Amino acid sequence: MRIDKFLSECSVCSRSEASRAAKQGRISVNGTAVKRADLHIDERKDTILFDGVRVLYEPFFYVFLNKPAGYISATEDTRLPVVTSLLPEKMQKAGVFPCGRLDRDTVGWMLLTNDGELSHRLLSPRHHVEKIYRFTCEKKLCPEAEERIAAGIVISGGEQCKSARLQPDADRMGGEITLTEGKYHEIKRMLEALSNKVTSLERISFAGIPLDRTLARGEWRRVTEDELARLRRAAALS
Repeated sequence: MRIDKFLSECSVCSRSEASRAAKQGRISVNGTAVKRADLHIDERKDTILFDGVRVLYEPFFYVFLNKPAGYISATEDTRLPVVTSLLPEKMQKAGVFPCGRLDRDTVGWMLLTNDGELSHRLLSPRHHVEKIYRFTCEKKLCPEAEERIAAGIVISGGEQCKSARLQPDADRMGGEITLTEGKYHEIKRMLEALSNKVTSLERISFAGIPLDRTLARGEWRRVTEDELARLRRAAALS
């Protein structure tokens, strides 16, 4: 890979800026200053310094976010705060985006990445990635709620949901729902079809990985190697 492309992909600077920096002696490869930004390097083995700071090759970012309420699942919006604004500028410049969507007032486990293939596969109906949500509702769940959810409840607009699993709390004022699809406002519309209303909603598991309760709302961390391996398995990637 060329040095200018490497620095651009690592969100250090643009290609034109890399060319100027090389001429100024600000870039070194394996301890030797280079004057040309079109020099080819081995991005995985060579040691590249920019202004004396090592630049590590990191083409993809995988972020575990505990989404807070009030943020929308987007990379930009003219009116409301977006989830990517909670991340460092380097990640934003690298094109990190939310994998799927949580409604503005829904909180909990959200994956953000710039790995388009992984995101696409995790969201594909073909892979049936499980998502578990904890919810509370306005009134007690009706006696037939579990059966109707399991059978594939018909929601507003005449859409039929895939079979899902509902585990009510003892008082039936909430519970957990396990989905394998992601229709717009799906759980809220499920509860409406049951003549009820969601009062709070939190995603507590994604692809078999539980929400990290050590993260406060709005906090994030990098996905661990084990978690990434589990995500890739769920997406049927080697």
